[in-house]
Amino acid sequence: MKTLIIVAHPDLASSRINQAWVQELQQHDHITVHDLYRQYPKGTINEGHEQLLLEQHERIIFQFPLYWYSSPPLLKWWFDTVLQAGFAYGPDGGKLQGKQIGAAVSTFGTAESYQSAGTNRFTIEELLRPLEALVRYVGADYLPPYSLHDVSHVTDEQLEHSQSQYLLYVNAPAEQTEVQQFGS
Repeated sequence: MKTLIIVAHPDLASSRINQAWVQELQQHDHITVHDLYRQYPKGTINEGHEQLLLEQHERIIFQFPLYWYSSPPLLKWWFDTVLQAGFAYGPDGGKLQGKQIGAAVSTFGTAESYQSAGTNRFTIEELLRPLEALVRYVGADYLPPYSLHDVSHVTDEQLEHSQSQYLLYVNAPAEQTEVQQFGS
């Protein structure tokens, strides 16, 4: 299955976690890694190019650090710009129907902080509901998220484990994907 990883990290070069994930994924021919901030440093998105990339892949994973309980700004702008009527939905739309779409997120908070009784009061699944709603609206199949928590305390061994688990998540059949959270 051809998979597109849309990476939205404003400073990927300084991100130990997201950079390691990208390095792992780039080793596999069936995976296309697409770095939005590198591709569009001024924020001007080529809608046609992005739509073509989406059409060429069966699975799409949005990879990003959680920013104020949401995605980084360029990814939100990407959604607004690329997922237009006539492409993603509406008359002559539906180009994403049947595709599998998920998210891989990294957080500074611990896994425990992303629980209803935790500091952040909401789970990652709850915080990603807008993405889930978007995926379902365009007729795609939503994959449960993959996440790594407490990234400032991840050991080299934990990072290596998260890379292999992320690759398994990316390659798993849709019916075998499940919410995966790592980190303390």
